[in-house]
Amino acid sequence: MRFWRAHGLGNDYLVLEEGGPLTPALIRAICDRNRGIGSDGILEPGATPDGTRHLRIWNPDGSEAEKSGNGLRIFAAWCRLVGQAPAEFPVLTAGGRVACRVLSAERPLDIEVEMGRATVAPPESLDGRSFNRVSVGNPHMVVRGIPADWLEIGARLERSVPGRTNVQFVEVLDRHRLRARIWERGAGHTLSSGSSACAVAAAFVASGAARSPVTVEMEGGSLEITVSPDLDLRMRGPVEPICRIVVEPSWAEAHR
Repeated sequence: MRFWRAHGLGNDYLVLEEGGPLTPALIRAICDRNRGIGSDGILEPGATPDGTRHLRIWNPDGSEAEKSGNGLRIFAAWCRLVGQAPAEFPVLTAGGRVACRVLSAERPLDIEVEMGRATVAPPESLDGRSFNRVSVGNPHMVVRGIPADWLEIGARLERSVPGRTNVQFVEVLDRHRLRARIWERGAGHTLSSGSSACAVAAAFVASGAARSPVTVEMEGGSLEITVSPDLDLRMRGPVEPICRIVVEPSWAEAHR
């Protein structure tokens, strides 16, 4: 098996270039940062019958994600640098069709993704905390405020709904800047998340607490999110290629 590795604001993914099949057990072993390669997930390229690029996104716990903003930017970088893709092309994910644009192929690459339309549910309250359920092709719970124990709360809220959810804790810095901390479904504490940044921006623009464009500041860095009046989302941010990795065949077979 061979992988191409890159990160987007500290959120790292492996693109499967050769080998397979992937199984949940093998995915967990590969993503293990102590006994495997280590990664926040695996991107498995494919194609539809009409030639459209297709992407399966695997969480480090072996489950499949519908959509990943950082993963899509990393996949777009790989398509451009390795697959000789044009500067703009569509990608089909389990969470819907998106459009990727490579604005600059200089390192770090500057990539924009049309992430689709968000849906933002009315505010709810849980344990005295206000939050919105948001979908951007995958589920999110956007919570107002960043408590000191947000990691523990995030772990609990992830499993508070069937199928689990991504969780974000958010503070308003000004009308165009939000600070967010991310608990990602299937991965846990994450330095950054593209789909989470989109969910955060959509929720706060929809409520009137923020205005587009929104800079979402996360532990790994910032993403710029443009939110239309209809909650269509455009995400822009960097990708840094790291290396290629070849997996010992006997190790892969032992962990299937």
